[in-house]
Amino acid sequence: MPGLVPGMTEKEMQMSKSFVIIGCGLMGCDIAALFLRAGWQVQGVAPETSGWEAARERVRMSVAQLDKTASADEFTLRATPADIDWTGVELVIEAIPEQFELKRALFEELDRLAPPSVPLATNTSGMRISEIARTCRTSNRMGGLHFFLPAHLVPAVEVVRGERTDDATMNAMYSIMASVGSIPIRVEKDVPGFLANRLQHALMREAYAILDEGLATPEDVDAAVRYGFGFRYIAAGPILQKDLAGLETNYRAGVSIYPHLNNGTKPGRSIESLVEQGHYGTKTGRGFWTWTKEEAATQRAAYERTLIEAAGLLSKGAKPPGRS
Repeated sequence: MPGLVPGMTEKEMQMSKSFVIIGCGLMGCDIAALFLRAGWQVQGVAPETSGWEAARERVRMSVAQLDKTASADEFTLRATPADIDWTGVELVIEAIPEQFELKRALFEELDRLAPPSVPLATNTSGMRISEIARTCRTSNRMGGLHFFLPAHLVPAVEVVRGERTDDATMNAMYSIMASVGSIPIRVEKDVPGFLANRLQHALMREAYAILDEGLATPEDVDAAVRYGFGFRYIAAGPILQKDLAGLETNYRAGVSIYPHLNNGTKPGRSIESLVEQGHYGTKTGRGFWTWTKEEAATQRAAYERTLIEAAGLLSKGAKPPGRS
């Protein structure tokens, strides 16, 4: 964190910082809440003014989940990037829909509008910032900041280096995200899925294969992860856990099991058939389970309460090797 400006208190210093989030859906609003909780001024860019009040309400709710004493008053909405007040802005994050041409056009606009010292980040979960920023003059200050839903409750954020992202941009994004209470994770190559989604999808490929083979039900797959090996991840990640348990045992198990794991190049038939039928989970009322709106709301609330409690446990645990 930079030192205090002479004559300013720490609180005044924080309030002089400004952050811009472009796109105010659930992801954008929850990212805004992180910065508001930390005392930043936040400008949200959302072209549909009819949705502004809903965005304000989501931001207020998310801030309250993080800290009931924090305020969302410093959240200001703008209709277009041209309306942004660049005074004190230290970071811009794009969280618009996952459409490549929309993102490319936005970054070309920001390339012209944003002061050259301001890092510009995309929250895309699958597209490469290297391609989004390919035609931009200042692509060296463009990188990835990949959050996980719900963005204000899941501590991790991936800091992704594009082909042209310079060290100053990586360091600035990393330090800013750490300063607002997130756990930044450096990803040094702009590859599909970055880091966490590559790990997650390796698990999901095997989970869908297990359902396709009739080895277990969705309920038992979830129970195996939540109450078995996944339960340990709140205390130690997979690499540290194996160092603690013994690498020779894990190696021998891998030699035995790896040849029998699924290595398909697309998700299994169990999820494919549901998607083909338009069954997308709670948003459509049916996925692997059937949902009423009330059941979905109850399940989501319980999920978020557990995330908040888990974050508290993580904050009390020992820091893993190599992370201060």
